[in-house]
Amino acid sequence: PSTSFFPSPNCSRSKSYFYFIALPALFKRELQDAEAEEGGTVTLRCELTKPKAPVEWRKGDVTLYPGLKYELRQQGCAAELVIHDLEVEDS
Repeated sequence: PSTSFFPSPNCSRSKSYFYFIALPALFKRELQDAEAEEGGTVTLRCELTKPKAPVEWRKGDVTLYPGLKYELRQQGCAAELVIHDLEVEDS
């Protein structure tokens, strides 16, 4: 009798599947109110539970983008929005 170490074509193999569910980033430290003078600069900061999670800064329904007025920073779990040349409308 001969013995084979390879599975025969009639032998069925079970397959294993792994599913990864990405957990959402949550606030570890939420935004705090800040006071600053008109014409000045203010930095708003929050901390997330996941490093480098995508962050979108908004004021109402308007998405804020980096430029002369807004500076967006992100390092690790910390995200910051710096608002330059403050006006009353920025509150």
